[in-house]
Amino acid sequence: MEELVTQITSYLRGMWRYRWWGMALAWIVGVVAGLVIYQMPDKYESSARVYVDTQSVLRPLMAGLAVQPNIDQQIAMLSRTLISRPNVEKLINMADLDLGVNTSEEREALITRLSRDLRIGSSDRNNLFMLSYADTRPERAQRVVQSLLSLFVESGLGGKRQDADAARRFIEEQIQTYEQKLTEAENRVKEFRLRNMGVLGDGARDYVSQIGALTVQLQQAQLELREAINGRDALQRQLVGEEPVLLPQMPSQSGVAVPELDGRIDTLRRSLDELLLRYTDKHPDVTGTRRLIEELEVQKRTQVEAMQASGGSQFGALDANPYFQQMKLALAQADSRAASLNARVAEFQSRLDQLRDQARLVPEIEAELAQLNRDYAVHKTNYDALVARRESANIAVEMNTQTGVADFRVIDPPTLATKPSAPNRLLLIPVAGLAGLLAGFALTFLISQLRPAVVDPRGLRDVTGLPVLGTVSMLATPERTSARRRGLLAFGAGLFAYAGMVAAAVVALQLIQG
Repeated sequence: MEELVTQITSYLRGMWRYRWWGMALAWIVGVVAGLVIYQMPDKYESSARVYVDTQSVLRPLMAGLAVQPNIDQQIAMLSRTLISRPNVEKLINMADLDLGVNTSEEREALITRLSRDLRIGSSDRNNLFMLSYADTRPERAQRVVQSLLSLFVESGLGGKRQDADAARRFIEEQIQTYEQKLTEAENRVKEFRLRNMGVLGDGARDYVSQIGALTVQLQQAQLELREAINGRDALQRQLVGEEPVLLPQMPSQSGVAVPELDGRIDTLRRSLDELLLRYTDKHPDVTGTRRLIEELEVQKRTQVEAMQASGGSQFGALDANPYFQQMKLALAQADSRAASLNARVAEFQSRLDQLRDQARLVPEIEAELAQLNRDYAVHKTNYDALVARRESANIAVEMNTQTGVADFRVIDPPTLATKPSAPNRLLLIPVAGLAGLLAGFALTFLISQLRPAVVDPRGLRDVTGLPVLGTVSMLATPERTSARRRGLLAFGAGLFAYAGMVAAAVVALQLIQG
């Protein structure tokens, strides 16, 4: 600490030797700074206060029906981004600031100066904004603030309308896109259903229950077929043990009659008539009965030809036993029933095989249909959501059109300043005086470092590197003491005069301004 004090003392002694240089520079800097401050042009500030009311009675009532953005946040962001180059250029045209601008350089300088000097202050609590601008002409400053206020209100309303229009256009484009996707998905589902209509049916078919029911019907038909075959075989065995009795038989109108075959043919034809009443021509029972009739007719023609060849055309080999005739008829009926049941069994078996083949395809088809339905459901959900958002956006736009985004209330209109707001000469003059003193102090320190001198034994020892054995002090004579006193008085008078000059300048400015 002692070394630091000693070093500071050494610096001050060295600076004291060049105090008059510092005094001269202080006076020069002070006077020049005072003249510059006095010559600075006056600036008149115009300001306006505007309150943005973002509360609306309709907004709580429309909650959930209309899109309600954060108006407070949007207004705050607007206040921070209002001073942009496009807005400043628009402001220049609105305030007629470009009347004296002739070159592009001057216009760029004007834009830069306005961007720097325009001020927008806000209070985040109550949405109260302060717009201000300072200019050398008070009426121009007022005109700029008025234009800035109009631009602030227009940007708040127009920007929101543009955002709403852009949002609606985007939603409309998305709706059209999803309409196309939805149509394509519907067409894919329709085409898939048409291709697999036989398997899908009406969507409510149960192949397991159908296969079970058809299996029961097949088993029942097979049982009936076995019963019919067994009955026919029993009749055939009974007919084998009977001895037919041939009686003369008159020929029929159509030729030689074969009673056995004619009876079977008549029985089958009656059965065919009954089947045609219940089924179509392509039914298996009908086709089987017709095939059996054709076979019997062929057999009859063969026997007739044989009888004609043997000369027995006038007598038929008719068995005279009535019981035998009944058994023959019963055998024909049994043959017809067996053929009908055989056709039914074949039809049931074919249906069962077809159902089993379709049942094996059902899981794959259902999985593909589920995928198509899932894609359709996703597109349908997005489409419905977009339509709902479009309606919400339309309601929001109508609500904003009726009530407005926010209510801009001008608390204080732009003022016309009568007194300059800048520069603050009463503050700048003392600052200039202090700056002169600091400049003089810095000059004396710089000269003392450029032209150093030894002022104490320690400094001499540090410079020479030799030990100092002693010092010889200078005797203070009356003449030297008197000269030193006069120097101190002169330096003090200079400082006092400098301070008085600064004070006089401040008082003069107060009198001029006040």
